[in-house]
Amino acid sequence: MSLTVLMNAGPWLSVPPPGYGGIENVVATLVPELRRLGVRVVLASVETSTLAAEERISVFPDGQFAALQRPYNQVCGIAQAHLAGVVRAVRTRDDIDLVHDHVEAVGLATLAAMGPDAPPALHTLHWDLAKHPALYGHLDGGDRVRVNGVSASQLARAPRALREHSVGHVHLATPLAVDADRRKPPAKGGYLLILGRINPGKGQDVGARLAQRLRMPLVLAGPVGPYHRPADLAAAGDEARQNPDVRFFLDEVAPHVDGDLVRWIGTVAGQERDDLLAGARAALFPLRWEEPGGTAVVESLALGTPVVATARGCLPELVEHGRTGLLTTDEDELADLVSAAGRLDPDECRREAAARFTPAVMAQRYVELYERVRATAAAAAPPTVPTARLTGAALPRPAGGSGATVGTATGDLLPA
Repeated sequence: MSLTVLMNAGPWLSVPPPGYGGIENVVATLVPELRRLGVRVVLASVETSTLAAEERISVFPDGQFAALQRPYNQVCGIAQAHLAGVVRAVRTRDDIDLVHDHVEAVGLATLAAMGPDAPPALHTLHWDLAKHPALYGHLDGGDRVRVNGVSASQLARAPRALREHSVGHVHLATPLAVDADRRKPPAKGGYLLILGRINPGKGQDVGARLAQRLRMPLVLAGPVGPYHRPADLAAAGDEARQNPDVRFFLDEVAPHVDGDLVRWIGTVAGQERDDLLAGARAALFPLRWEEPGGTAVVESLALGTPVVATARGCLPELVEHGRTGLLTTDEDELADLVSAAGRLDPDECRREAAARFTPAVMAQRYVELYERVRATAAAAAPPTVPTARLTGAALPRPAGGSGATVGTATGDLLPA
């Protein structure tokens, strides 16, 4: 396949991320499989990214995640600086066939604002589409910018203008799903697990109260705001309360965390994370929001852990009630479902994941969408004179950054 894709992962975390990182984990899962299909990938991320790609573009030396919830006037230029580097790259070379963008709001707005100068672009929507009504409700990407969702339910709630630019949805995948049906099942522990960033939408407070009522052990694994370990949060002092996720944790979750029945262990990664998830009696998702993608859901199934959840967002698309999990629309019913989860067969979960949620399935679907987006753009575009290709050129260095650079075929960064 002769196709070069600029994969825009954004400036927030390295790829793969050091622990938590939803979008960055999606990119880290997708890119290797695209390359196996013959797609050349130019990765736009931060310099500490280690994911192999044909080339890399960087504006910042390291991830800017810690700045995300600072006041707007302090951080408003971070994503814009990164996107400016992406725009410079596509304007100074003629070998980029398509931009696959993952940067919330700013990525889509920048590509759409390029008008006829925009490359064919696919913007993946990873989040709640009610967040940016002024942008999504008036989107005009012309014939060159399209979007996709990560579930059908996500797109069903999208504003009309956004749906009109959609080319469909692609469910998330996990490398854990590869041969999941052939792995020997581990022994199950008696604990429940809530895996993911701690915030009101994920409902960790609901899970903590439930665990205390049932006297059933619960492990909370994930960051609280920018704090990945309990010691980090404790050391931050009162200043940490400026972060809304920290306030939620301290006010609503922490009173139920006793270090025994309910534990918060912070971010876990790698084999430790997989073992924790595989050993759980059930993965609990007491959601208060319409979950768009559900990375932790497909990971749970791949590791043979049934899902117990409120049936919101994508959960009914990913979980078969009574076979791979138990779903309810009534938060009060979660206690009964948790008690019944032990009767579900972990092998059924693994078989479902191996059939539906492998990186190969996701990558093949994205290649199909790339061709649709390119065909639409080509049909609408007037003939143009190709511009001279520039490679290996350093992009201007932003204040406080390290300089955007184009890497080599092995993915190493060139000196700025």
